[in-house]
Amino acid sequence: MARRILASWYLLGQDSNYPSVTGWTSWNGGVGGPNVQGSHKTVARAVARDGIVLLKNTNNSLPLKKPASLAIVGLDSITNPNGPNSCTDRGCDQGTLAMGWGSGTADFPYLTSPYDAIKSQAAADGTTVTLSNTDSTSAGAAVASAAATAIVFINSDSGEGYITVEGVAGDRVNLDPWHNGNALVSAIAAVNKKTIVVIHSVGPLILESILALPSVVAVVWASLPGQESGSALVDILYGSVSPSGKLPYTIAKSLSDYPGKIASGDDNYSEGLFIDYRWFDKQGIAPRYEFGYGLSYTTFAYSSLTTSILSTSSGSTTPAPGGPVGLYDNLATVSITLTNNGTLAGAETAQLYIGLPSSSSIASSTPIRQLRGFKKISLQPTASSTLTFTLRRKDLSYWDSAAQSWVLPSGTFSVWVGASSRDLRLSGSLTLTGGTLPGGGGGSSTSSTSTSSNDKYEHEYDVQCGDDDEFGAGGAADTVWTVWRGGLDGADELCEWDV
Repeated sequence: MARRILASWYLLGQDSNYPSVTGWTSWNGGVGGPNVQGSHKTVARAVARDGIVLLKNTNNSLPLKKPASLAIVGLDSITNPNGPNSCTDRGCDQGTLAMGWGSGTADFPYLTSPYDAIKSQAAADGTTVTLSNTDSTSAGAAVASAAATAIVFINSDSGEGYITVEGVAGDRVNLDPWHNGNALVSAIAAVNKKTIVVIHSVGPLILESILALPSVVAVVWASLPGQESGSALVDILYGSVSPSGKLPYTIAKSLSDYPGKIASGDDNYSEGLFIDYRWFDKQGIAPRYEFGYGLSYTTFAYSSLTTSILSTSSGSTTPAPGGPVGLYDNLATVSITLTNNGTLAGAETAQLYIGLPSSSSIASSTPIRQLRGFKKISLQPTASSTLTFTLRRKDLSYWDSAAQSWVLPSGTFSVWVGASSRDLRLSGSLTLTGGTLPGGGGGSSTSSTSTSSNDKYEHEYDVQCGDDDEFGAGGAADTVWTVWRGGLDGADELCEWDV
């Protein structure tokens, strides 16, 4: 960490004749410094909007089409009455949740609340808006009962352990919404047959009780959107932009479906590589919403998967940052055709998953499939595009901790491309002759085949990570994915991947 910070300091020449900064310090919230925001809010809005995941949309209830009246319910719909920065390091859950708490937080230059943004859009549409800005079930039901559509806001917060918020010292103690969110949604759904639920959360929640309510026609997972929270949400709710976010984790049907358990003290990570969707795949557990899942207002067709071998040469054993040079050789490509076969413009993130050869010596201890690339592309109705994923030797290898070498196994690799870790639309294979690095050897190909099945839809799960470009086969720019960093041996660290 220190090396990276100092490297950028020297790169910018800050060690010699660098202009001095006056009137500003990071310790007072940036007060007194120049306004350098420029058009940053446009980027902030796009990032927030493109990270919103549409989980449920019964009978195309969204986007909203100028409803006669709207009820907005929940404390999470408004800005903290004391101000968005009133709690030190965001250490409270009052008002809309746009950022977790802890030492990595920053002051909001402003925060657009969902209620304010919706009210502005509703005024333009001639829609009457009523508000219940508390989490009171009776107050919420009172306004919802008289509205054509109700939007209920709930959340779940967490942060670092040096701050305790509402009895939570850092990590959450359950996967339920805060402030009796399940009861709030139930009360609103009991009096309004078109109830939309918006969720701001630091991570997965168990949604079974909410999804069981027939009046809940749509569920919008807005995550932690930042300063443009309300504006980004309005873009999705009203359909100026089709939702394109994908889940960075699995939402299970039950807390017991996850391998981890709530406990104090250290964790030895006995699940190894089998975290998130990999665990669900291994155990044959059907999730509620799988890793990579996300609905759109349009539809996409996947077709024409092809695989190609780029190199059969041995990899160089010359040492380099991150491993021997040959570890980053491009060995193969996987290409597909993606078509927007709906009626609206939209963006889709195609995801590439790889399975090691069943003949590999570690096949039984390796996840069924692992994410190895993704690409996000915007398409107009009827438009098509060819997407190509490049696979490096590292993407197809595992780390042998005993031999201290990267191993490219020989045999037939399984290849899948789809809309999520369970919605795998296309399948194929790559056959390679393997070897090890840095102990000599490379990889050579003998064959590649492909098949497709556009209507195959199953439910299982996965996650993986490495150096910053480990999944560089993709190139999206909107979602934050939590992944497992490193090789297939599991001796790695958890990381966040901004894609």
